[in-house]
Amino acid sequence: MRASWLPLTAVLALVARAEMIDDVLSSLSRGADFLEGQHEHINLDGVVGYLMLQAELKAAVQTWPHSDPVSWGQRSSAVGLIRRLDQSLERAVSALRQSEPNYYREFEPLLTWRFWSVPGSWITTDSSLVYSSTLSSECYDEQLSDKCLTLLLGTWKQNGTPCIVTKPCRDMMTRFGCPFYSLSHQLLYFMIGGMKGCTNLLKGDTRASRVNMTERSYQTIFCSNMMKTNQDILRDGLSALNADIFMENILVCGLAGFSDFYKVDWLQHIFRLQDVEVGCFGRDRNVVSERIGEELLEQLQPHHRVKRREKVLHDGCSSHMTGVAVGALGGFLNYYLQEQDITKRPLS
Repeated sequence: MRASWLPLTAVLALVARAEMIDDVLSSLSRGADFLEGQHEHINLDGVVGYLMLQAELKAAVQTWPHSDPVSWGQRSSAVGLIRRLDQSLERAVSALRQSEPNYYREFEPLLTWRFWSVPGSWITTDSSLVYSSTLSSECYDEQLSDKCLTLLLGTWKQNGTPCIVTKPCRDMMTRFGCPFYSLSHQLLYFMIGGMKGCTNLLKGDTRASRVNMTERSYQTIFCSNMMKTNQDILRDGLSALNADIFMENILVCGLAGFSDFYKVDWLQHIFRLQDVEVGCFGRDRNVVSERIGEELLEQLQPHHRVKRREKVLHDGCSSHMTGVAVGALGGFLNYYLQEQDITKRPLS
């Protein structure tokens, strides 16, 4: 083992890292099991979370360390996981095309792992940027938020021009003092704009107080407040009601390159939230019996709109929370591979 010449503390750190990566891969394997069984039913948000995971895994195997047989065996496990996800995600995206054709058309650019870029460098949040007060309720409109994203993506009409920023979109996405999901939507807006290749999203903002603000400035403000949200959640007690936003903050801020969201104890919280039986997250066993009645209602209302944000599956699992969780776990994997392995060298 190459680490034999290292100080004892370094060897112990490598062993702890290897065990942590084993745990992440094991959790992700159970998450892949769930996707294989439920690919026809997972909604758009859930599928996007798995696609973020796929991007993270593909980046990870390219930079996996040549350190020891254990590490190389873990890489082989990750490669196998990628193959499984490739097949399941192809079927899941195809099912979305059939079940939610309008949402599929509007968000099709997001429905490939190639869209999602993985951080190559890291920064941290800044507690001095935390709002002195926040609104008590969400301050974004879901329909307007979706419209703003389609304007960035160019899917607002057939062959639409991308990277359009309207004043209502800019005002909503740069508003300060917003809580919870509003923050993650604001952050995602800037992330998606950047990944789409849109430049100068802030053009036209004439407010003197914002003259020196950049896209990265807003991301840092949003993630600094999302960090405070997560700290408050843990202080008050992580529960089924706030676990989704807790993990969503880790997912999107981690993907934006904020390393301080990848805390070891936060990873342990995610592990504990996974259902050991079916591998999903946010499972409510009481839902299983209730689904029978809901299915009868849906048969009587064939034009009933499926809400994109959440979908409770037949086994009581949360589609959104499961996608968010596996995406967050993929972020942990990528971060620990990049930052924690002192014997790392890139694959040739």
